[in-house]
Amino acid sequence: MDLQNWVSLPSWWINEKRLRELRWGTDGKGSDNSAALIALAVITHHASGGTAKLTYSQLCKATGMSRSKLSNGLDVLEKMGIVDRAVHGRSTYGLRNFDLGKSKADAKFRWAALPAKRLYSAGRAFAFSEFKLRSETELNALKLYFLFAARRGVDVNMAIISYDKIEEYTAIERHHIKAAISLLAALNLVYVEQVPTSMSNDHRIANAYRLARLIHPTDAHC
Repeated sequence: MDLQNWVSLPSWWINEKRLRELRWGTDGKGSDNSAALIALAVITHHASGGTAKLTYSQLCKATGMSRSKLSNGLDVLEKMGIVDRAVHGRSTYGLRNFDLGKSKADAKFRWAALPAKRLYSAGRAFAFSEFKLRSETELNALKLYFLFAARRGVDVNMAIISYDKIEEYTAIERHHIKAAISLLAALNLVYVEQVPTSMSNDHRIANAYRLARLIHPTDAHC
């Protein structure tokens, strides 16, 4: 299928703070959590009406992951109730709670816009394929990418969110946040900008995060 400039990801689970469940830990499963988020991005990029049809070979090419690591990542997504496998036969994946028919009244809490087409070259999501799945910083960076997408303000096309809120939504320890943001910036996935806060007249500056390669969606549900 031809990729769109941006795609819709159900973000209910992000706003329910379930990114906190994806931890590095000491059990060797942290890389599976990183694989899960990369796989989720690629599945969402290729979804139409909430369903993507992708072979393992296509998913492995797009993500740069081995078949075994991809399988482990898909297990994580299925266990969390974010993605369902074989929803319309073999090699199909359904995004859980994908329903564009709902009222837009609470839309900003249900949807995230993800860049798609501009992240690919020859069928490969080049930025995500740079992740080696070997460090906690990579997992933290992926969690932040999804959080920034979910908390993006439509009016400013950026996520303006404090370190305290980042820690609350993701369980990333405060002293690890900067390294994760730096990795996203180095991979040209996120731009970091500074904006004035609205707290008072003391001219404080806050960091804001803009997803790279995201053409500003005007549809209210994103």
